[in-house]
Amino acid sequence: MEFTDEKIARNEVIRVMRIVCNQGMIRSSDGNISIRLDEDHFLVTPSGLYKMALKASDLIIVDWHNEVVKGRPGLKPTSEMLMHLEAYRQRKDIRAALHAHPPYATALTIVGEEFPLNIIPEAAVALGCVPIADYATMGTPAMAASIREPIMQSNAILLSHHGSLTVGPTLEEALIALERMEHIARTYFITKSCGKIVPIPADEMERLHAIGRRVRGEIIPNPD
Repeated sequence: MEFTDEKIARNEVIRVMRIVCNQGMIRSSDGNISIRLDEDHFLVTPSGLYKMALKASDLIIVDWHNEVVKGRPGLKPTSEMLMHLEAYRQRKDIRAALHAHPPYATALTIVGEEFPLNIIPEAAVALGCVPIADYATMGTPAMAASIREPIMQSNAILLSHHGSLTVGPTLEEALIALERMEHIARTYFITKSCGKIVPIPADEMERLHAIGRRVRGEIIPNPD
């Protein structure tokens, strides 16, 4: 596995965290980010700190056992690190994970609706599918277990009543998946407020999914 430079990774986490905070998809001390540095080490955001004020020196390095290898005294890794580690166990192709609380996408899970893939072509092409993990208590082994199957289906999944988890070979790609997912969910709610939704026809959806599988290079299993 190619190593990731620690200094570059620290700066990238801060850059992406500021973007997500400014977009209102992470608030206060919520949300977390990790980057896989090498075979056995992960750079992660700490628990309990105000995310908009986070500094590169605040970030912690942990191992597969979630034991702190490097970090300022008194700081602990994010309480959702078990979920991040589960994603890395299941997906050898990913190097970054981003847990956020996008309001519109999360709202879909609260009202019990599936993610609307059939309203914007980019949803089927870029995301393929957006599965919803079963509800589990945050920060627990049950939360980690809940994403085990969904993360094998997509780079973007929703956590019931609890936000999202997006992953990718880079942190920026995990961010792009999050932004796309929230944009589609927001468009869906705006459309519902305007009137009847006219979905993309089924035959066109099949074509879009086929295009998407080619674009994504079959990195993840066929959602169909």
